[in-house]
Amino acid sequence: MANFFTDNDDLRFYFEKGIDWAPLVEVTEYGFRTADGFKDAKEAVGFYREVSEMVGELVAEQIAPRVPQIDRDENHLKDGEVEEGAAMKAVFETIKGAELHKLSIPRELGGMNAPLLVYFVVAEMLGRADVSVMTHNSFHGGMAMAMLVYSIHEGSTEFDVAAAKISKTRWAAEMDELARGDAWGCMDITEPDAGSDMAALKMRAEQDEKGEWFLTGQKIFITSGHGKYHFVIARTEEAKDPNDPFAGLGGLSMFLVKTYEDLPDGTRKRLVSIDRVEEKLGHHGSVTAALSFERAPAQLIGKRGEGFKYMLTLMNNARLGVGFEGLGLSEAAWRMAREYAEGRRSMGKPIARHEMIADYLDEMRTDIQGIRALAITSAYAEEMSQKLELMKRFLPHASPEERARIERELPKYKARSRRLTPLLKYQSAERAVEIARRAVQIHGGVGYTKDYGAEKLLRDAMVLPIYEGTSQIQALMAMKDTLIGIIKRPQAFVSKLGQARWRAVSARDPLERRVAKIQALSLSAQQHLMTKTALAKIGGLADIPVASWRDALTKEWDPKRDFALAMLHAERLTRLLTDEAIAEIFLHQARRAPERREVLERWLDRCEIRDKALHEEITTTGEKLLATLAPTPEGKAAAE
Repeated sequence: MANFFTDNDDLRFYFEKGIDWAPLVEVTEYGFRTADGFKDAKEAVGFYREVSEMVGELVAEQIAPRVPQIDRDENHLKDGEVEEGAAMKAVFETIKGAELHKLSIPRELGGMNAPLLVYFVVAEMLGRADVSVMTHNSFHGGMAMAMLVYSIHEGSTEFDVAAAKISKTRWAAEMDELARGDAWGCMDITEPDAGSDMAALKMRAEQDEKGEWFLTGQKIFITSGHGKYHFVIARTEEAKDPNDPFAGLGGLSMFLVKTYEDLPDGTRKRLVSIDRVEEKLGHHGSVTAALSFERAPAQLIGKRGEGFKYMLTLMNNARLGVGFEGLGLSEAAWRMAREYAEGRRSMGKPIARHEMIADYLDEMRTDIQGIRALAITSAYAEEMSQKLELMKRFLPHASPEERARIERELPKYKARSRRLTPLLKYQSAERAVEIARRAVQIHGGVGYTKDYGAEKLLRDAMVLPIYEGTSQIQALMAMKDTLIGIIKRPQAFVSKLGQARWRAVSARDPLERRVAKIQALSLSAQQHLMTKTALAKIGGLADIPVASWRDALTKEWDPKRDFALAMLHAERLTRLLTDEAIAEIFLHQARRAPERREVLERWLDRCEIRDKALHEEITTTGEKLLATLAPTPEGKAAAE
């Protein structure tokens, strides 16, 4: 019987050896303080594995066979409501029957209390079957968890400290509805004239004399936008001038909007109208909608002006989700290509035995293992940081040892999550497109037909570098954080570079020496960009009073203004940072599990050459192009 968990050796490695379960189980189980929870990590991990194996079989046997029909079915807008295809409806009845939407919801709220990491493992398996199923599934339990997180952050969730459980939360009824699979939610950010530039959002939120809020405006490209509960970003504040604290992002607030009510007579009253359903290249099972709000009733989340902060919480988890989505799709493409190549004979042997095809398949497999390493590590760090933060806030009776451990580990996990999440989103999305393209190529002419499904994977992959923050935005985020980190801690950076260069020649383990060389290349590229940026900054001091030079050099850094060369090379730097991060993860695994040395060696064989080229590009190119973009005395670019 097919099973998407048991047939994946690399995924099973993480359950058995690659994940440090004990700390994660401890924070998930409230320090093992609850009466009805697991008593130790071994018992909990056994349950997580049972769930994963069950889902692996369910996806392989009951969801994957329906995927071709899901892709063929059309989602229609009829009488103001979306009509989904029969196959998609059947899949979600299956998921609902398995109660998968309850996976990560706390027990006291009717859930299974599994870590979000297990939820993401499930997401990978769903994505391997069909990414539109995976994305729509995330808007059930995922949005329920978002409600809980928002309620905690705004202070409307109460904890029974003695029993170590939640006693009250603001949206308990809505969470229960989502967990049962009777409704789903979504997040509404993009507008017709505001995509990546959130400061340009125009949707208005107005408060009446009773203190009630109402939203007016339009949102577009809303995934699963026919859902009942919407987290919506809207403008509550009018800025008096560009320097006003409420200008741009500071004037945005977050709201929860119920978009319809089902009436006792079986009819539905729409509070937000669906204008259209997009016809898309891929993701055919997933509804993408445009919505109009006309004084739609809304509930303010947190405080006015905190919308961008709350949005980042959603987006960070969404980007992790896309990382696992791309991973699942890549796994499907590689397996499809390998199966075809092993069965298709040419020139007396399977094409899988032809050198170039064998090289393609080996690189695809290696890339997938790299994405999975980055995905598991990123998700683990983000979940640990969130849960340790909650323990810090809501366990006042924690022992001094517990509190000291939280204070010590929390910054580490936060920093790791912030570093790795944009790299994951970038790498998973970009490689999914290339791996899917190669799957089509390996299939040859039939890959261009709909007979095998390879073309569907390529169509589905194309959106991954676009939504939930484009690849270019991820690259700019990674670049900015990296260079700002050097500015804040220059001595630590110099020390790190020196240590990497020393380990590259002195480490006893040859694989550690190779990893150190990748680290040294990455750090050298960062040093070059920082040096060029600093020189440009120093050159601009002529127009600044001498007394202000110190602040200008240490505090007043604006990435949009000062980091031109770094912005030009941001994607190259991100690819270098990603190779470095994955190599470090594989080296850590190899020290604990000798069988992972082969994986690390394959990764290094692939990345060493390209990283030398990336370093060369970063350190020798770009100046001529920047010269054409420099403003002339008339204020226009030189190339105009």
